[in-house]
Amino acid sequence: MKKLTLAVAAAISLSAMPAMAADLVTKAKPIVAAAPSPWDIAFGSAITSDYLFRGVSQSNHRPSVNAYFEPRYNINADNQLYLGLAANSISFPNRAAAEVDVYGGWRPTIGKLGLDFGGWYYWYPGGQCFNANIPGECAANGNIPVNGNVIKKDLSFWEVYAKATYNFTDNFAAGVGFNYSPSVLNSGAKGYYYNFNAKYTFNAFSNGVTPYISGQVGYWDLGTTDNFYCTLNGAGTACGGAFPGGINLKNYTHWDAGFGWAYKVFTVDLRYSGTSLNKGDCNAFTGDQTATGTTNVTAINPGGAGSNWCGQRFFATLKADLTLNSNVK
Repeated sequence: MKKLTLAVAAAISLSAMPAMAADLVTKAKPIVAAAPSPWDIAFGSAITSDYLFRGVSQSNHRPSVNAYFEPRYNINADNQLYLGLAANSISFPNRAAAEVDVYGGWRPTIGKLGLDFGGWYYWYPGGQCFNANIPGECAANGNIPVNGNVIKKDLSFWEVYAKATYNFTDNFAAGVGFNYSPSVLNSGAKGYYYNFNAKYTFNAFSNGVTPYISGQVGYWDLGTTDNFYCTLNGAGTACGGAFPGGINLKNYTHWDAGFGWAYKVFTVDLRYSGTSLNKGDCNAFTGDQTATGTTNVTAINPGGAGSNWCGQRFFATLKADLTLNSNVK
């Protein structure tokens, strides 16, 4: 009888074990993953064989380096605020030390449509003034020795912009953009810039390399400068000529097309670029310190010096882009 009682007790004990285990699992506190931080930081750097801005060389067709730092705040999955700081090496006629960019804005997303609204300030510190007709520092420096061009000490300016990109598929996206500045390169000339771009990204190879092709077309509608850049009269001593109040800058179209590939955080981009500006009007727009010759005469370039900063050009870029949440943590 005693043995029977022990056996029954053992059976009851064994049959109860799964229920007890189930109770333990049910009563245990679930592990809750921490909510992702709404803050992120994008940063990166690049080296390019020629720094082209809207088709025009900013580095005198020499290599240029770039770096940027962009804190971001994600309000929710469809709205992001951002503020950025970037720097580029340049070669400007006023001998500015670098281009430093401060920018910020708002990026909302509506389904497949990505929007971007913001402002951008281009700061060019360390410049010098060249213009023999302007008393003070400008006259002391004279005109640019090589070709007689003139340039302001401070070329800094700001723009506001609006952009839209539509992702038609996971592989193909196209976008449009508009920028406005009241004084392009601090020249006094207004600038209305229109842009269309498209990109097709191929499926990644088995080794993780993702190739793509892309291109863009832009049009810059430029106004008239202030009289710092007036054309000289026939005697070459005072403002006169066709535009005594300043230069009516030539509107122009630029384009580029190319291909590249991305691998992890790195991208290699190979591209061909060109503009509709001839050498004379390019010189009037840029004040290129290396412009030469006397035959590239236009209404806004009476001296005839010609610049090749706006011509067709092949350039290559290697860059790395990272975000704190995706690539560092």
